[in-house]
Parts: sequence; structure tokens; C-alpha cells
Amino acid sequence: MNSSEPTPALIPSRAPVPRYELHCHLDGSVRPGTVADLAREQGVLLDGPVEELVIAPRDCGSLTRFLTYIDVPLRVLQTPAALTRAARELVEDWSADGVVYGEVRFAPQLHGRRGMTLDDAVRAVAGGLAAGRRDTGVRTGLLLCCLRHQSPDESLAVAETALRHREAVVGLDLAGDERLHGGRPHRAAFDLAHAAGLPCTVHAGEAAGPASMWEAIDVLGARRIGHGVRCAGDGALLDRLRTDRVALEMCPTSNVQTGAVPGLAAHPATRLLAAGLPVTISTDTRTTSATSLTHEFDALRRGAAWTTREEARTQEHAARAAFA
Repeated sequence: MNSSEPTPALIPSRAPVPRYELHCHLDGSVRPGTVADLAREQGVLLDGPVEELVIAPRDCGSLTRFLTYIDVPLRVLQTPAALTRAARELVEDWSADGVVYGEVRFAPQLHGRRGMTLDDAVRAVAGGLAAGRRDTGVRTGLLLCCLRHQSPDESLAVAETALRHREAVVGLDLAGDERLHGGRPHRAAFDLAHAAGLPCTVHAGEAAGPASMWEAIDVLGARRIGHGVRCAGDGALLDRLRTDRVALEMCPTSNVQTGAVPGLAAHPATRLLAAGLPVTISTDTRTTSATSLTHEFDALRRGAAWTTREEARTQEHAARAAFA
């Protein structure tokens, strides 16, 4: 197989409705063959078969362990050419998956091991997205991620970078384990984004409970929540999410892998969607989770009795919640 092609198991069938993907991490969505290619080109030695290094097991059990499977892709995404290739191929994969609009997010501050600046990294990814758009017609948006475990100054630098590239960047995110690191220290970065009219999303309610989601909304001004699977027990929070139309970027396969939910049958997306909340479905990490939107909806049909009707409703929510 040509390494520039998607893994056959991940090539989906035609989508029943146009799809919008709002929550997709670039470093977790690099094709395994591309990781192997880049490692050879850069002289990076891999400790085993590439698939075993970049695809997390279904019983991963924790977010901390899950994130270790992104270490190898990060090692090879340290040149502009590598970032451009990964971004272009992601758009190709979206096109094969029936996606008409996709948002990808990445943390440019993680790509400076060989001297790339934040601006270099953003330009490289934006260039790959533009090439993918020209080739496929898929519309794209780029989000930059601040990281919870990093300093407020680093987050402020990411927000400033986002504003320097408003022609390419459509939003700001805060990622990381909210159980270990609160979001409040990063408020200055989000205040800067809000002042410039740049919309924000925040990872919350994945590793920690409803308090992290209240913080995301009230302190950081999130218009969307990354994952948000632990909100179901807080009635006031559900009312707030419904009233303010704060979209939930849920990623079922990933949520099971990280232990955020015990299984698809118990995934809160089904009852939250039925309760009128703006639930959306994304892949989170197409390679780390060995998934696609087709796989996600097929799994929800098998595990939670979804039909095309539920899929269509989540796509309507995603279209309205898109930042671009």
C-alpha cells in the first residue's frame, strides 16, 4: 500500500448526510504510513511496528495512557513539510469520510524541537489545509490549542499567534487533563481571544466532572465544550448548556478508550441529544482511535440504537456550532 493513502480499515463508505467534524487533533490523526515515512526521512528510530506505537488499545483505561500514543507522531511533526503533509492528508481523509467542513486543532508550541516558531507551525498547517481544500473542496478551519499543564505566558503566546493569523485560525482551545490542571490560570489568553472576536472551545467534562465545565463556560467563555461527557448528573448545567446552545463535541470511541464512559450503550450522547442539547459527534484522533465519522456512527447504531435521524440531528448542531 502507498504510505500516502489512508489505512484500508479506516476508509469509510459514502455518508448518508453531509458531515461536519468539529473536534479533531492533528497529531492524533496522522496516517500510520506517513508517520513511518517521516521517521525514515528524519532518521527517527521507532521502537516497534508503527501501528502499535500510534494506535491506542480499546481498553486504554485513562486519558494519561491514551495520550502516550501521540508521542511518536509528535516526534516526526517537527518540520514545516511534515506538518503541511499531515494537514493535507487529513483533508483528504475528511473528503473520503463524507465531511464537507472540518476543524482541526493543534498546539503549535509542541512543534519547536527543531527550531520552528509558533508562526512557522501555523503557516505550515494552514498551507496543508489550503492544499487539501483545493484538491477536495472540503472547507476547513484551524484551531490553536493552549495546554493546561503549561504556563499562562505560553497560553498567551498561543492566543497572540492565533490573532496574527486570523486569515487561517478560526478558534482557540484549551486542552489537557482538567483533573490535574484547572483552566483559570489561562484566562488572560481567552480574554484576549474574546476581545478580538475569536471564538473559543475548552476541553472539559472528560477527565473531570461538571465543575470543569462550569469553569469553561463562566471563566473562559467557551462557546463549545470538548467532550463534556460528565455533565449528565448536573441539572443546572444541562439547563445552561441547552439555553445558551453550548455545543458538546463528543467523541464516542475516544471517550470509551480513555475511560470517560464505560461503553457506547452508556454514552450520554444519546440521552443528551434526546433532551435537546446541541450534541455533535467527532473522532477526536482518527489514528490514535483508529476511527472515522463513519465508524463512529456505525458504532452508535450498533451500541446505542442510533439511526440516520440521530446522525442528521448531530450534523445540524455541528453546522450551527462551526467557528468558520
